[in-house]
Amino acid sequence: MPPKTMRAVVLKGDYKVAVEDRPYPTLQQPTDAILKVTSTALCGSDLHFYRGHLKCPPDFICGHEFVGEIVEKGEGVKSFEIGDQLAEEERNQADMIEIQVVVPFYAVCGTCFYCSRGLASRCTNGFLFGNSVPANTVDGGQAEYVRCPLAETTFVKTPAGIPEEMLVLMADIFPTGYFAAARYLKGLNERDRKEFTAVVVGCGPVGICAITSALTMVDTVYAIDSIPERLEEAAKIGAKTINLNDNPVQKIKEATNGRGADVVIEGVGHADAFMLCFDMIRPFGKISSIGVHTEQLPLNGLLCYGKNVEMAFGRCPVRSIFEEALEVLVQEQKKVAFLCGKTMSLEDAPRAYEEFEQRKVHKIVFKIGEGVEVGKAVEAAK
Repeated sequence: MPPKTMRAVVLKGDYKVAVEDRPYPTLQQPTDAILKVTSTALCGSDLHFYRGHLKCPPDFICGHEFVGEIVEKGEGVKSFEIGDQLAEEERNQADMIEIQVVVPFYAVCGTCFYCSRGLASRCTNGFLFGNSVPANTVDGGQAEYVRCPLAETTFVKTPAGIPEEMLVLMADIFPTGYFAAARYLKGLNERDRKEFTAVVVGCGPVGICAITSALTMVDTVYAIDSIPERLEEAAKIGAKTINLNDNPVQKIKEATNGRGADVVIEGVGHADAFMLCFDMIRPFGKISSIGVHTEQLPLNGLLCYGKNVEMAFGRCPVRSIFEEALEVLVQEQKKVAFLCGKTMSLEDAPRAYEEFEQRKVHKIVFKIGEGVEVGKAVEAAK
């Protein structure tokens, strides 16, 4: 019998979350599944409502990065089985737990105009986990259990060879970083792969994933941030680093014979960061913005006309690009394993949010129920 209540992280107001008892979720549609969450994570996007930049009514369950095991499913969920896990001895041999499904942060139908064209983040029937705005949202995964709509076309069976803590990256930030890099760097010819200069502005977790992905597509990637520790991590994975306070526009132009960057990836979600990208991009260059902007950008038509710049914004279509992003993560997982080295109990969520908001940690993964020893699987990936 399922429990009557569960523990969940709930937004209470600006800079305040609490862990409360909430009703156990129930199936509402034939395409629903109930997931027992085993790992869930804090994402930079969670800070938008935590800081009050996105005004959301309180009391919704937070979180959109989670993985776990199906415990109930509707009759429309046919490709996934309840409790379908590796045998215990196989899990022990792998030195990591193997779970059934990873859940992209936006549940999708797989058949609408957008899904059928590889643009799943704009699915007309989709649901966003862990956010009360806009209307097509459902309770999030920072909880012991979560109801997942459109499970048949959203869930992805657990891939082999990736520690559980790192699988939460595939719910959002690694595909997002890959998407930011791939839409202008994927498939470059050999000349441009060697000659192009790519820049990533913002070296938080998404920025690290973007740098890691970009370095599989182009030889030269610069990383810009104001936090020395983040720049150190970017340098470790192969980026050339520039401190935000050290005139990055001038340095990029000096590095490119005055031309400017060929592709700039913006992952901050702030107008100043975007305009920095605009200042350093070359004519006919391309800006890939995956930051969540909550303010007006100070652009005008004359500025855009004068640079012939191409710009792309918006949410990553995780389910559409999941498999190709996963290939890169499997190949490059040692570079990003450090992002998931900090694990905490769900009950510690208020402190975790505080530490994450203050940039004391790269990322935090909440472990729920029985699981691997803290950090053990991530260490195995290093």
